Amino acid sequence: MCPRSMSVNTEGHGQGSRRAMYNGSMPIKLIAMDLDGTLLDSHGKLPEENAEAIAEAAARGAEIVIVTGRRFHSARLTTARLSCDLAFISSNGALIKGRSGETHYQRLLPIGVARQVLEATPEYRACAGVIFDRPLERQVIFEKIDWNGAYVGPYLARHREQVAEVKPLTDCLDDDPVEILYLSDCASIQRVAGQLAQFPLASQYTLAMTEYQARNLSMLDVLQRGVSKGAALAEWASRRGIARAEIMAIGDNWNDREMLQYAGLPVVMGNSVAALKESGWETTVSNDDCGVARAIRKHVLEIPAAHAGR
Repeated sequence: MCPRSMSVNTEGHGQGSRRAMYNGSMPIKLIAMDLDGTLLDSHGKLPEENAEAIAEAAARGAEIVIVTGRRFHSARLTTARLSCDLAFISSNGALIKGRSGETHYQRLLPIGVARQVLEATPEYRACAGVIFDRPLERQVIFEKIDWNGAYVGPYLARHREQVAEVKPLTDCLDDDPVEILYLSDCASIQRVAGQLAQFPLASQYTLAMTEYQARNLSMLDVLQRGVSKGAALAEWASRRGIARAEIMAIGDNWNDREMLQYAGLPVVMGNSVAALKESGWETTVSNDDCGVARAIRKHVLEIPAAHAGR
């Protein structure tokens, strides 16, 4: 397991560092949920039970926000079965978009910072990619993709039309990217995270890690300083006039920590990394047992409908 320090934010948590003000009996107005390991099962599918619970919560007036490390287009495709209105906080908080793709909030990584990060990690170039906020083509740039490899190829295979190769990778930096992505086995990502956390430029970016030990798969995102799921959720809630105490957040991984800390009602998945379970937050059942539906039924659907949309 990644050590505790490997949540690897290079700054203080800001709003997210404050202990969540637990909801108590206040009706939930906004449900923020992670995708992989949370809303989706271990096969990357959206269980019908989760979809039904979300639809009923939305019908009662709760706002639904997908909060994910995935790119917007990937997140939207994965949740296409959800018929209710959705907002998407994607790329670990760098973007907030509506379902039709309109951008409400954007925090890009400065091109100069991105270039220096890539130049400082040449030994990890095979697992490094650059992500852009673009309509379709050339959203994801790698130097060379091994489509039959263990990590990068399978991760990108479903979205080949959005992927391109550029060598050297730094030549793709003709605009500010959303992030730099490192994708590999857990040990390799721990090493690059440790290296970037000590880099003299570390004060100019945030590191967000996601880890799946059972699959020996880990991802590290290098984002604009201050970007996190929690910061983006706070921004969206402020725009919507929703208080922290009226928000339930559900997550399972290191990159969900700030979101859970911000929410008035944080719920951790049964399959979560151990450190989140040790935070004193409520734990639901696993993603394969529809833990999202269980949490929504308990905290939203069992509250009389007359109160849910207040």
